[in-house]
Amino acid sequence: MPLSFTQSVIEEFRANQGKVGGPFEGADLLLLTTTGARSGAEHTTPLGFVRDGDLLLIVGSAGGSHRHPDWYHNLLAHPMVHVEIGTRTYGAIAVPAEGERRDLLFERVVRAAPGYADYQAGTDRVLPVVALERSEPDAAGAGPGAGPANLAEKLIEIHTWLRSQLEHVRAEADAHFAARAAHQGPGAPPAPGLGLQLRQHCLAFCESLTFHHTGEDAHLFPALASSHPHLSGVFARLAEEHRTVARIQGELHALLTEVATADPDRFRTELDRMSTELSAHLDYEEESLLPLLAGIPFPPVAP
Repeated sequence: MPLSFTQSVIEEFRANQGKVGGPFEGADLLLLTTTGARSGAEHTTPLGFVRDGDLLLIVGSAGGSHRHPDWYHNLLAHPMVHVEIGTRTYGAIAVPAEGERRDLLFERVVRAAPGYADYQAGTDRVLPVVALERSEPDAAGAGPGAGPANLAEKLIEIHTWLRSQLEHVRAEADAHFAARAAHQGPGAPPAPGLGLQLRQHCLAFCESLTFHHTGEDAHLFPALASSHPHLSGVFARLAEEHRTVARIQGELHALLTEVATADPDRFRTELDRMSTELSAHLDYEEESLLPLLAGIPFPPVAP
């Protein structure tokens, strides 16, 4: 879509609680905000979607173009995205489907929106089907006070999500190796169809952890250290642990690049080692910080 038209759709969507007229009237539409693969800048794109249980499915049709849309390249580089649907905005992990799962989901999309079949028929490119997985609790309808009441509860919420992503990565690695072992065709490459799913959850974990630690180092820790000077040793240790965690994240990226041909036992051993170190850091951070954060309201009260 031309930039000016795209911007007018975005403005109309936000001004009318997700309702848009013209060619999109009556259609299920969301706004997807991605981070530029090269620029690092945010880009918002209106997209049609299809519901599949708790997931929202979007298709990289680009109107039947022979090239993937820019937003698809962006989410491959940065899986953490923001979704606007109706009046709600939330974070999500964008996970492209592969192999048989992609074909199954595309069939579901076409049943709901037959036009995508025409787009696919017009190009040799396999149209990507991307599942948007909510990356934060669904507070819709929960009422006032349902979210974290203080920074301690917010920290637990963040850490719980980070731990769940570690579990995702391990479960998907196990499924990947099981599928690879079952693929017995002589000379055929592995075809488990889980590589992108594993990659996206791994990248999402690393992105979220980096964002979390950047905020702590830049804002939270200096503020706490100034009011609790007797805990200077704790904050020094946490800062050092953040450097160690950054190293582990690099190792995790490197490990992931080898998953297609990696020895399963070695891969699992390395992944378990990294997970143990990361979990130990989260445990120490909670032990050290929760008593300090319990008395600080969330969201912060404006001065």
